[in-house]
Amino acid sequence: MPSLFDPLAIRGLKFANRVFVSPMCQYSSRDGYANDWHLVHLGSRAVGGAGLVLTEATAVLPEGRISPQDLGIWADGHIEMLGRIVSFIHEQGSIAGMQLAHAGRKASTSRPWEGHDAVPESEGGWTKVVAPSALRFSETYPMPQALTLDGIQEVVAAFAAAARRACRAGFRVVEIHAAHGYLIHEFLSPLSNRREDDYGGSFENRIRLCLEVVAAVRSEWPKELPLFLRISATDWIEGGWNVDDSITLARQLKPMGVDLIDCSSGGNVPHAKIPVGPGYQTAFAERIRGEADIMTGAVGMITSPVQAEHIIRTGQADAVIMAREFLRDPYWTLRAARELDEPIAWPVQYLRAGPKGAQPRVPVDLKSFESCFEEQHGVPDSSS
Repeated sequence: MPSLFDPLAIRGLKFANRVFVSPMCQYSSRDGYANDWHLVHLGSRAVGGAGLVLTEATAVLPEGRISPQDLGIWADGHIEMLGRIVSFIHEQGSIAGMQLAHAGRKASTSRPWEGHDAVPESEGGWTKVVAPSALRFSETYPMPQALTLDGIQEVVAAFAAAARRACRAGFRVVEIHAAHGYLIHEFLSPLSNRREDDYGGSFENRIRLCLEVVAAVRSEWPKELPLFLRISATDWIEGGWNVDDSITLARQLKPMGVDLIDCSSGGNVPHAKIPVGPGYQTAFAERIRGEADIMTGAVGMITSPVQAEHIIRTGQADAVIMAREFLRDPYWTLRAARELDEPIAWPVQYLRAGPKGAQPRVPVDLKSFESCFEEQHGVPDSSS
């Protein structure tokens, strides 16, 4: 079996190790633009040796933001600073990825440290909050409008356009966010989807938006580059979305070009009782990996190097995708390699702190993907 520090090949990429930085919302943008905070936040995890560094949930439409301070990819103007961040990540030997997202009925809300209330227009919020059905997440959240069929197609097109922009910025992985009670998850779950048209009711109808978004993104994303999808494997509520549904969905996603399922859970209803504890979601990654025959990432209270190594060596997942532990220690990957006595390349500036015999790090070789849009479509990108 592979180990945590063995490379992982997916399509035309090879990740230096199987430690991935999970998307972590920073609520620090203005009008969706990345800034120096994002450069330092994401760049420091790359300096710390992670194989993949994913951006926070990045909105494909302005009304798809969780808060007015979310990162965005709905406009060409967002590309320049994101490209600077990508270049730095790749210079450190890591690979840069972007999570594409639409918050659905959980949009236009306050940053966590300011509460969870709806944000009024006078404070930067918006009235166009959309969902599969006109059901609010909770009493303090906005009342959404049910998406029209034209609105659904606008969302699908926005995900595709966002993938093109991510490619132009230099990202080499995109992840579609279909978890945590945001728009795609809202369509998947019967708890939030009460539609009576082709996008609601039956399992086949409820997964339709997810499949359409995947097809649209995959058509715009170079075939040599990986596509991930994050799901909530279960709602943790009787009668909601569950792990059997997730396995069935994953079996359909693999032939469509999804390479890895990022296995989280919950977030769609406020009253779910979730048995949080070390590795509490890892069993979902193991089941989906085994029963859908697709790569998975394990996420959720993975904190120690031994725990992460055990997950990979026992075949429970192909990668560990960590969040809070990276907030505590941006250099977790370097520390884990030392604790596990595994080789890892160090930034040349930090070699004096590394173990005896540590090798200097070199940038990721991504030359073959420099013109990814032209490779995919046969023509230079004229901007959308």
